[in-house]
Amino acid sequence: MKIQSNFLFALTLFLTASFGMLHAQNGNVTTEFGVKGGFNMSNLYQNDADDNNVLYGFNAGVYATLPIADNIAIQPELLFTTKGAELEYNNELFQGNAKFKLNYIELPLLVRVNITKNFNLQAGGYASYLVSSKVTGDGDIEFEEDIDTDDLNKFDAGIAAGVGLDFSPISVGVRYNYGLTKVGKERNDGFGGTYTFPDAKNSNLTVYLSYKLN
Repeated sequence: MKIQSNFLFALTLFLTASFGMLHAQNGNVTTEFGVKGGFNMSNLYQNDADDNNVLYGFNAGVYATLPIADNIAIQPELLFTTKGAELEYNNELFQGNAKFKLNYIELPLLVRVNITKNFNLQAGGYASYLVSSKVTGDGDIEFEEDIDTDDLNKFDAGIAAGVGLDFSPISVGVRYNYGLTKVGKERNDGFGGTYTFPDAKNSNLTVYLSYKLN
């Protein structure tokens, strides 16, 4: 899952180059409404996103595909999605893991380009609202505690890019969300300074399945 910003840059270049050859392809976009769901691999990052501390989760919701040209459409979605990270610890006293779980209502807004009838590229952004959060521990120390969402940034936003395969009425795809806002709020340290905790942003790779209803 070691997907960094250069993945998004390369995909954006590919998306841009694809516009020049769309007229030669038979990949017209049609209006669609449907449901979708999938499997998440999430993490929190400070600099580059990597495959450390991956937390597994899910996403589910609805989508629409609204054509604006023969091969191009706007694709809004409304999803419930899980994010966060898992931390493993192993020392002389204790061993186990702690899971930092964040649950969001998310609104992706993507430009979808059909390269062929069955293959499409997607790129755009997303905005999310935090509805609940908790931390759980397994191992030598077991615990489960809800986190007050007022202690975290309730809004998250970032960029998204992915690919899809269409086998009407079913589609499958892979998408990566790269968060641009910090999960934690800035706080006063009591000594005239400030700090942000957690000082990290969301990173989320999704494998999804969608079903067209119309």
